[in-house]
Amino acid sequence: MQIDYALANVATRRLANDAAERSDDSLISAIARGDKHSLKVLYARHNMRVYRFALRVTRDESLAEDVVSEVFLHAWRGAKNFQAKSKVSTWLLAIAHNKAKDALQRRRHEYLSDDDAAAIEDPADNPEAVWSKKERGALLQECLAKLPAAQREVIDLVYYHHKSVEEVAQIVGVQASTVKTRMFYARSRLAQMLSEAGVEHAWAA
Repeated sequence: MQIDYALANVATRRLANDAAERSDDSLISAIARGDKHSLKVLYARHNMRVYRFALRVTRDESLAEDVVSEVFLHAWRGAKNFQAKSKVSTWLLAIAHNKAKDALQRRRHEYLSDDDAAAIEDPADNPEAVWSKKERGALLQECLAKLPAAQREVIDLVYYHHKSVEEVAQIVGVQASTVKTRMFYARSRLAQMLSEAGVEHAWAA
């Protein structure tokens, strides 16, 4: 009995390892065939990414958790329609974008309220001697809060989620040229605000 139990555990671990090593595309294909275990693997791999994005959009932890649930329910039901024209992570964030907007409309909140700062990691290298990391981060958040919601969202997707212009366009449902325009104005405005605060920055580079 102990040997059988040990063998069963080894087999279970092997299945888990095999699933974890599979690509996102193969997981989606399996989910489309009704494989719930692949959905669990996909959830474990991407739920925090989706949650953080939803939280930045909704500024509400409970609402963000609801969005995550809706995203993976949508993925379960819509896996058969995934055409692999984009990365699975991009597809999930596009779903999250729409679910979050719908949730905010239901609650009559302003989408990406200008009163809230998006806590986005600063990708530029600034000398610590000029500005401490903590103070610089707080200033960046304050500046980001002053950007229009649409500009702030593309900054989030490009710098925090490392998405390309084309991927951002797919996620938010606009033309790539529109994303580039929003990025240009957002980075220019951020550079201006940071310069006025006495901080040299590379946003406009």
